[in-house]
Amino acid sequence: MAPLARLPLFFALAGKRAVVAGNSAAALWKAELLSAAGASVHLFGQGSAPNVSLRSVEPPAGPIVFHVEDWSKLEFDGAAVAVGAFEDDAEAMRFAAASRAARVPVNVVDRPALCDFHFGAIVNRSPLVLGISTDGTAPAFAQRIRGQIEALIPRGFARWAEAARGWRSQVRARLPSSGDRRRFWQRFSERAMRRGDSTPEARDLNELLDEAVHASGRPSGSVLLVDAGPGDPASMTVGALRALQSADVILFDENVSADVLDLARREAKKLAVPSTEHEPPYRRRQIHDLMTDLAKCGKQVVRLTSCPSTILDRISRSNGCAPV
Repeated sequence: MAPLARLPLFFALAGKRAVVAGNSAAALWKAELLSAAGASVHLFGQGSAPNVSLRSVEPPAGPIVFHVEDWSKLEFDGAAVAVGAFEDDAEAMRFAAASRAARVPVNVVDRPALCDFHFGAIVNRSPLVLGISTDGTAPAFAQRIRGQIEALIPRGFARWAEAARGWRSQVRARLPSSGDRRRFWQRFSERAMRRGDSTPEARDLNELLDEAVHASGRPSGSVLLVDAGPGDPASMTVGALRALQSADVILFDENVSADVLDLARREAKKLAVPSTEHEPPYRRRQIHDLMTDLAKCGKQVVRLTSCPSTILDRISRSNGCAPV
């Protein structure tokens, strides 16, 4: 995996205490955002009464409690997160230091060096939530990307994500096998992608469960040969991307780029194997036998190779498979 500037995490804040210090529009926005996540927000106005815009905010979910006293009087203990919005650099540093001393993750608006976490730009299809971060270096760029993603994701996805939450216990009861459950959720995802603007119904759940129960216990392994192309993920086909996202085991050669491998399902086992282009017949047969044995064990196997199409065709013919 390539290095990450920040690890994207999603905090469960419903019913938890969050503290915000500041008397500005930035403080208001952060308080409103934390309230939307269900937090009980305590907003400290830096020794002055909250301005008109702060007093007029309507909490989206969790309560927002205003405190006239300076933030230095607040107790950080018990807080899940702390957010500060300050004009003065020294005060911003004191707030960050006080938060960390109390072991509370802190964000200081517009001061990335003082932040334990960033909010990023958010695409809200709750409970489906997407976060976009530029490590605090270019918030406007993140917002532009958010706008592009907003246009691509139907608002109906929120209904499908909510249905998934409601159906999870029934799926677990009907499908005790983890493999069967994963295949159920793969079919669920495919249906949601096709019908993103619709509302999922009990009929959808029953149909998907019946399909999964019917398929349970039957050999379900497969081998797919995927052409990784020249190394640019954007050049891969939709079918190739789906194969990588559903694979249990991925066999890849040295010509496959790290960018392409990053598209694979995180839980998939990745095995580096020699390119069969210049390997002797017995080595090619070993790789082919390995793929076959894994498939017989019920694994979804992907042979990921970056090679000329004639070679891919030769591999597929020797395995009785079709390239994706």
